[in-house]
Amino acid sequence: MLDTLLPFKRQYFRHKGQNIHYVDEAPAAPKGTVVMVHGNPSWTLYYRKLISALKGEYRCIAMDNVGCGLSDKPDDSQYDYTLTSRIADLEALLAHLGVNEKVTLVVHDWGGMIGMGWASKYPQAIERLVILNTAAFHLPTSKPLPLRLKICRNTWLGTVLVRGFNAFAGLASVIGCKRNPMSAPLRKAYVSPFNSWANRISTLRFVQDIPLQPSDKAYAEVSRIEASLDGFTEVPTLICWGLEDFVFDKHFLEVWQQKLPKAEVYAFADCGHYILEDAADEVIGHIQQFIDRSSAREALAS
Repeated sequence: MLDTLLPFKRQYFRHKGQNIHYVDEAPAAPKGTVVMVHGNPSWTLYYRKLISALKGEYRCIAMDNVGCGLSDKPDDSQYDYTLTSRIADLEALLAHLGVNEKVTLVVHDWGGMIGMGWASKYPQAIERLVILNTAAFHLPTSKPLPLRLKICRNTWLGTVLVRGFNAFAGLASVIGCKRNPMSAPLRKAYVSPFNSWANRISTLRFVQDIPLQPSDKAYAEVSRIEASLDGFTEVPTLICWGLEDFVFDKHFLEVWQQKLPKAEVYAFADCGHYILEDAADEVIGHIQQFIDRSSAREALAS
């Protein structure tokens, strides 16, 4: 089933002792590179349809974050599960692959922090942005941390639920789609990498790394990333958003529209967190048209 869902060559890059799985389809494609960054509790599987749609004309790169998908799942003694580490992993992979220009960056969930963390260091590499139910800024003042995340982040009960019962990944696969619920086989594929207490470490550490106050590890890094968004206001940007997201709801969308007021926005009232599953054909169509339009504008400008 997994080979059918993810029919791409499995490649690995070793960084700081960890084997990181990634997809690199059509590396000789002529029109530029699309880098796709996932969040929690997801992995490269989320981008499979977008990769298939774009790889004929664009180089498509998607990495499984450490602890996710087909990448290694080390314990805390072997890996520091923080936003800084995540950005460093992506930075190392893209340097290894020679990716430094004409990048269309696609981000989802915590991938917004990771991807824009990299983009803030290499703004000249970014040709356009595609934003899917994510954030690259602190929790909006209008949005308290949801109770589900608060329990996972702050309590022993949350640890037991996430690592003992796979509650976070399992629940997300059920409630993450509204218009087009995942089939049982697809839900199984989404949660399959997180198949033991040890292998569920990343789903918990991602939530625990959400910064709420200056003393939290990721707080300064998120502040830096948020400040960098001012430098992307003229970058062509597409936002596709599921308004029924159980975390990244309209409050996050409103912040993006404030930060990047020239962005092209498509909001889906009946879709949830996994927007590339819920409205795959529409979203992928918007992405393809957006890339083609912005490419045409750039050609005319030159």
